[in-house]
Amino acid sequence: MTRRVSRSAITEAQASLLLVIILMVGGVAAYAYMTSQTPSRERLIVSTTTSLFETGFLDELKIKFEAKYANMNVSFISQGTGLAIQTAMRGDADMILVHDPARELQFLQGGYGVNRKIVAYNFFIIVGPSNDPAGIAGKSPSEALTLIRSAGLSGTTVWVSRGDDSGTHSREKSLWKSIGLDAKNLRTEAWYLEAGSGMTATLKLANEKRGYTLTDIGTYLLNFSNHNIDLVKLVESGKSLLNVYSAIADNPKNANMTRSNYDGSMLLIRYLVSDEGQDLFANFGVEQYGLPLFRPYLKLLKDQSDPELIRWIEELAFFEGSECPPEFRHQADDLYSVQVPGMMPLAFDFPQNVQRKMSNWIRSVKA
Repeated sequence: MTRRVSRSAITEAQASLLLVIILMVGGVAAYAYMTSQTPSRERLIVSTTTSLFETGFLDELKIKFEAKYANMNVSFISQGTGLAIQTAMRGDADMILVHDPARELQFLQGGYGVNRKIVAYNFFIIVGPSNDPAGIAGKSPSEALTLIRSAGLSGTTVWVSRGDDSGTHSREKSLWKSIGLDAKNLRTEAWYLEAGSGMTATLKLANEKRGYTLTDIGTYLLNFSNHNIDLVKLVESGKSLLNVYSAIADNPKNANMTRSNYDGSMLLIRYLVSDEGQDLFANFGVEQYGLPLFRPYLKLLKDQSDPELIRWIEELAFFEGSECPPEFRHQADDLYSVQVPGMMPLAFDFPQNVQRKMSNWIRSVKA
C-alpha cells in the first residue's frame, strides 16, 4: 500500500527547513558583524623578574596599561633575571623588565636590546630570625655577611641563597665577592644552602631553617604581612643594597627579533616613564604596607630630592655616564633629553651629571 504525503505537510516541512536556514545564516552574519566591530588586540610579551610578579605589581600594571591602550594585550613571563634575558635573546619575548645592570649591558652590547630606560628602584635587605644568632642587626652588608659565615661555620646558623641566576642572586654573589669570598666555593660548606627558586620560596626556606637570606623589600613585605614568614629586617641600608629596575626593548635590527613587537615595547616603556607610570610605582603598596614597594626613578631625578641617591644609581646602573649610551638607542633619543619644566627638552647626549648641572644653571638663569 502506497502512503501519500499531503501537499500541506510538505509545505510545512519546507517552511521549517527554510526557517532553520534563515536562523543559521542570520547567526553567522551576526557573529561576523560583531567580530568585525571588535578591534583585534596587539600582543606584547614582557620577560621579567619574580619580584615584580610576586608582589602583584605586574597585575596592576597590566590593568592600567590596557585601560589606557585598549588595543594592547600584555603578558608577562616571570623568572629570574638570567632566564628572563635568555628568553628575550631567543626572540620569545618583546622586551625585558629586569634588575641586573651588568647583564643588561651584555644584552645591549650583544645587539639584543635597545633604548634601556631606568624606571624604578628599591633596596635589598638581609633578613633573619628575630633572635639574630649571628648578631648582624644594624651592621653594614659586608660586616653582616662576615658574621653570618663565622656563625655558619660554627654551626649556629645557615644562609639561604636564591641560587637561581636571578638579579637577587647576582647581587648576593657580588656582596660575597666584596669580602673576598666566592659563592661557588661557599656552596661546598654545610651552612650555605641554595633554594634554586624564586624569592617567596627562598624566604619560606630561610624561615623554616631559621636562617638568613638576601631579599628585595617588596617580596619580603608581601610574605611578612601574609604571615608566610616571621623573619625580621636586620640590614637594610647602604649603596651596595641598591636595587635598580630597567626596561629594554628588543632590537628590531637583530635577525632573531624581527618578529618582536618593537612598537608595543616602546609604548610600554614610554608609559612606565610617564607621570602616570611613575605614579603607579609611587603608590603601589602604600595602602597595604605604608610605603611604596618600588620607588619611581624619574620622579627622584626630576625633584632632585636626594642627590646622593641619584649618584648611587648612576654609579651602579649607568654605562659610560648614561643609562643608555647613544650607540644602543633606536629612534628614541627624546627619552634621554633634559626636561626642564616650562622649556623645550634639550636633546644632547651629555652624561647625566652634566645634564643635571645644565638644568640647575637654566633654573638659576630663569630665576
